[in-house]
Amino acid sequence: MGMKKQGYNPHPIDLSDVKLPEELEALTEHLAHNIHEVWAQSRMSQGWTYGEKRNDDLKTHPSLIPYEDLTEQEKQYDRDTALSALKFIVKEGFNITK
Repeated sequence: MGMKKQGYNPHPIDLSDVKLPEELEALTEHLAHNIHEVWAQSRMSQGWTYGEKRNDDLKTHPSLIPYEDLTEQEKQYDRDTALSALKFIVKEGFNITK
């Protein structure tokens, strides 16, 4: 049996010491764009559509728009996710090459 939800205490790996090479920094925006695309495709396949306000009952969400049209705050959320993934890969000792 799993831990109770209220007892969950996340412990992500500390990535604060990871410095990405310049070429991976440049990859962050492309990865962030794709993260949004994957999220939007998943939502849409579950019946979600664009709506000015999020409504879980009606399955509407204001972020179901192209990445380019997101606010900077929304883009930054995807960038942070991308950056975290890239840093995690590097921290684990993997090399990403083109």
